[in-house]
Amino acid sequence: MKKVISKDGTAIAFDKSGNGPAIILVCAAFQTRSDPMMSQLASLLSPHFTVFNYDRRGRGDSGDTSPYAVEREVEDIEALINEAGGSAYVFGMSSGGVLALEVARKLAIAKLALYEPPFVVDNTRPPLPKGYLKQLKELTTSGRRGDAVEYFLTKAAGVPADFVAPMRSAPFWPAMEDVAYTLVYDGTIMGDTMSGNPLPAERWSSVSIPTLVVGGGTSPEYQQNAVKALVDRLPNAKCHILEDQDHNVAPDFLAPVLTDFFSM
Repeated sequence: MKKVISKDGTAIAFDKSGNGPAIILVCAAFQTRSDPMMSQLASLLSPHFTVFNYDRRGRGDSGDTSPYAVEREVEDIEALINEAGGSAYVFGMSSGGVLALEVARKLAIAKLALYEPPFVVDNTRPPLPKGYLKQLKELTTSGRRGDAVEYFLTKAAGVPADFVAPMRSAPFWPAMEDVAYTLVYDGTIMGDTMSGNPLPAERWSSVSIPTLVVGGGTSPEYQQNAVKALVDRLPNAKCHILEDQDHNVAPDFLAPVLTDFFSM
């Protein structure tokens, strides 16, 4: 494990592996660099690239500094890009993909790849409830981390409530509670993009670098529609659908697609 210091003084922990052009992996809600999906993906990419697999602020071995702002997370990735020598590719998973879009809008990066940013752009699933972010903040600041996890899973991730109840006694639940307060960070990053309305026309119109948006062929309709909507909004994007995959994509399916894209 190594660390870089972001502009606001926050220490950001990362693992570095492999050789070649640098890739920074931006994880999704709940994930840390030790998450099996992220660590396996890093391992599969490292024969071809120098992979920076990091803990987003507030997670794992990284620090945190209040108040939160999306710009601070962009600065965290800027510190990693500087550590990589000033140039890097960026891959973002789910809500981490929306953060990666903000990085591409504000920093100079070479290429961008995303897996299923969780936009809700139509009526194929319910939008986030009004006051979602406020309610999430109230749950986390009052110490009700388990309730915050359940609220996110049922309202944002769309997991049926009767599926979530038995999860509370699962071995992985405490790890989810540990990072529950960072769900507010992901909610802030998503903004109003889960409202059921079309994506804003101008928000990422300046992201003209080559971009790959990957989706799963068995993902719910709303996620597949979100992938298509984002590709239509970006000036230099293409879509790749992984058949037989859903939002919980297998790293060995995803890694070859990323390797091909970043090697072109």
